Amino acid sequence: MKKTILTLVILVFLLSGLMAFVEQHQIRINRIIIKDASIPQQFNNKKIAFISDIHCGPYFSIKRVRNLVEIINKLHPDIILLGGDYVYRNKANIYLCAKELKELKAPLGVIAVLGNHDYGQGPISIKNVLTEAGILIMDNTGKWINVDNSRIKIGGLADFWCSSPNITNILQETSEKDFVMVLSHNPDFSERITCNRVDLVLSGHTHGGQITCFGLWAPFTSSQYGQKYRSGVVQTPHTKVVITNGIGTTGMPLRFFAPPSIELLTLNH
Repeated sequence: MKKTILTLVILVFLLSGLMAFVEQHQIRINRIIIKDASIPQQFNNKKIAFISDIHCGPYFSIKRVRNLVEIINKLHPDIILLGGDYVYRNKANIYLCAKELKELKAPLGVIAVLGNHDYGQGPISIKNVLTEAGILIMDNTGKWINVDNSRIKIGGLADFWCSSPNITNILQETSEKDFVMVLSHNPDFSERITCNRVDLVLSGHTHGGQITCFGLWAPFTSSQYGQKYRSGVVQTPHTKVVITNGIGTTGMPLRFFAPPSIELLTLNH
């Protein structure tokens, strides 16, 4: 009896390990409708592809970055947003990573922020390489996106852990009637939003917990708010936050009930 139980435990452990290794390769497309009266009708059905945490390096090869770009382009997004953490352990990876990201196609632009790992590897050089690849890097700045004389604003914040995020510049020349979307690598910044002028925050950083207890709870989320901003859509008193599981991994090349994901947002007036 004891042998049988031990065998079952070992079998479950091995199968779980295999599943965790396989899951990191299975990118999901999470389709989310963003309905808001401040979205101009001209932006109805515009699609935004949002990814974060590629972590190009020992666990996420250039070939996988190339495959990721192909997947995103096949979704035909109007805008592509990148949430930071492009490299892991070696900043030299950014050169080959950026070469692949340069192939991203979106008629209204590719916009990005840096994450804490990017700051750790040298934010100026990483920013310059991505800029040369045609990607607009936001650093406490914003940009109006125009369609047929109507517009929405997309802003991007400096990293919450490694820099000084400040939303003031992003909100300049905006009112509550404008639809404002903000990229913040770390979702914890959402707790600092105390006005009603930010309609949507897009974040990564948590990896969805990466290793979770069957998707219900994660021992490590990289958030001071525990499970609150681990993954999914969270409504706060002042804004809505979309947290992606991200693409790559850190620590070890495993995911358990926290699959890598691309968030495909559809705007709706």
